[in-house]
Amino acid sequence: MRRTVLLVAGMAFLAVPLVAQTADDIVAKYIKTVGGMEKIEAVKTLRRTGKFTGGGGFQAVVVNENKRPDKVREDFSIQGMTGTTAYDGKSGWKIEPWEGKKDAESLGEEEMKAIVEDSDLDGPLFNYSKKGNKVEYIGMEPVEGTDAYKLKVTLPNGDVFDYFMDTDYYVPIRINSKRMVRGEEREYETSLGDYKEVNGWYLPFSSETGAKGSPNSAKTTYEKIEANVTIDDSRFEPPPVKTQPAIAPDASSTPPKKPDQKMPATDAKKPPVSREE
Repeated sequence: MRRTVLLVAGMAFLAVPLVAQTADDIVAKYIKTVGGMEKIEAVKTLRRTGKFTGGGGFQAVVVNENKRPDKVREDFSIQGMTGTTAYDGKSGWKIEPWEGKKDAESLGEEEMKAIVEDSDLDGPLFNYSKKGNKVEYIGMEPVEGTDAYKLKVTLPNGDVFDYFMDTDYYVPIRINSKRMVRGEEREYETSLGDYKEVNGWYLPFSSETGAKGSPNSAKTTYEKIEANVTIDDSRFEPPPVKTQPAIAPDASSTPPKKPDQKMPATDAKKPPVSREE
């Protein structure tokens, strides 16, 4: 089953026999497998374009853009409307036209956490110590009947992710995470697959996410991932608020303006009359 999920297109790497591992060993082999740190760091921007498929065949077009060091924009288009969630490195914002909102508004606490995590272009395992992330090797755990290396990743904000790494290629095949949804903590599972090369870096072109234990899931399939495309910083900044044009008053319902009232004129002071003696 795992080989169905994990389609590593064009990866010409030999499988490594199972031996005792550490977190650093697994992360180092992962980085080497997907292209090496030099090629990964050479990618300054990424634009992912694809399709989102939800329950009941619901579909939308997605465009995700990342720019180093920490900018991200995620567009979601359906039925002629495009919603946006973005982070410019300092503040996060969103536009939700299907909620009747056309102007940008600030993100909530949990939304902000999620978008900041998405702003990390190369993910939490790369240079994890410099980012303040903690990575621990937990041991082996089966994923759909096949053993995988399990890494516990703790971010500086306290969020925890479980990364399940393929034992042949050392790439993530599943990520478990916990999110607060309307004040309630929920656990999600994300399966990754269809790894392909982009500018020397192997990236997953498909992901499937669902609540743990639920038969329902949402799948994102990227048709194109572009590296080092030009993306202006303004893409990540909230657009200016749209002001409504001034409306002229309705003459039929506006009473006529009263003429200006003038003060009554006062007699001018007459010049003295000279009299002949």
